[in-house]
Amino acid sequence: MAESVPNQTTLLRMAELGTSPWIDNITRDWFENGKLAELVSRGIVGLTSNPAIFAAAIASTELYDDQIAKLSGQGMNSRSIALELAKSDISRAAQVLAPVFETTGHKDGWASIEVDPDLAYQAGETLSAVRAMRRAISEPNVMIKIPATREGLGPIEEAVAEGVSVNVTLIFSIERYREVFAAFLRGAVRFLDGGGDPSRLGSVASFFVSRLDTAIDPLLVQAGRGDLSGKAAVAQAKLAYAAFREMASAPEAREVFSRGLRPQRPLFASTSTKNPAYPKLLYVESLLGPDSVNTMPLATVDEMLSSGDPRRPTVVEGVAEARRLIDEELPAAGVDLSAVTYELEVAGVEAFSKSWAGLMSEIEKKAGAQA
Repeated sequence: MAESVPNQTTLLRMAELGTSPWIDNITRDWFENGKLAELVSRGIVGLTSNPAIFAAAIASTELYDDQIAKLSGQGMNSRSIALELAKSDISRAAQVLAPVFETTGHKDGWASIEVDPDLAYQAGETLSAVRAMRRAISEPNVMIKIPATREGLGPIEEAVAEGVSVNVTLIFSIERYREVFAAFLRGAVRFLDGGGDPSRLGSVASFFVSRLDTAIDPLLVQAGRGDLSGKAAVAQAKLAYAAFREMASAPEAREVFSRGLRPQRPLFASTSTKNPAYPKLLYVESLLGPDSVNTMPLATVDEMLSSGDPRRPTVVEGVAEARRLIDEELPAAGVDLSAVTYELEVAGVEAFSKSWAGLMSEIEKKAGAQA
């Protein structure tokens, strides 16, 4: 058991247990006021973003207005402007995280940027967007986020094979997670066989957590099994982690990793609690363990810093109980987990596309106001 250590933040103690704490947010004023640097000094070792985050950042500050006006004056459309704004912020975030990238031997210190979510079901267009984004960003510690739709599996493999560091996002089921890991491994073999440098390639697989409880809890209450509420998300995440350990220890995976490549770590995303009745750190402190990442919104990071108490690798605890819940109790309550996770995947892509459309609208308004 890891003991509390004086003068250490809870984020550093998380890292000691093997869970890298990342921040799921970015806004340009964090560079101006030093907020991102402060978070890094307190133990944050990576950063993720998505269209909703950028839309909120651009709407809430005037720090983007000059760049929007300049790019609009150059004849860029709102989609191109949005990508330029995102690339600017992610590049700056990567620069702040660069010391972490070096001191951790490229394990952490990554900043993630999403491809256009409207391309989630278009494999060729997704891969083209990934290539264009990677060419446009010079920092080595940037991961390109690719949605884990079935159509995204090919681009994941191809991108990794070309040496692109990938954050696979919007994973809701263990079945899809296994497909993602296999795609990563195939791409990694091709990359290494082509003479690629394993030290410059990184990847995480973002398993979304809290949204599963949000979807399943009402079904359990309706079935008279409210006693199971708030348990499915953590249970499935623990089984996903068990699947990671199984896949990463298979002979074919061990052979790849023996060539110097780091495993594609599971990243737990959507880890703020949506139900106020649940502990605020439910999806953080229940999922601590080696070779994992937890990306948290700022409010959850603050909660972790103020009241968190990470003491042991909880993600490996209660796995048998988690399997019984997922394999037996949920089906007995009439919950079709496969159907729920598929609906969550579709809804996740739709939500990001909606946020992307909102981002376009906000840029158009700002560009018009300054014309």
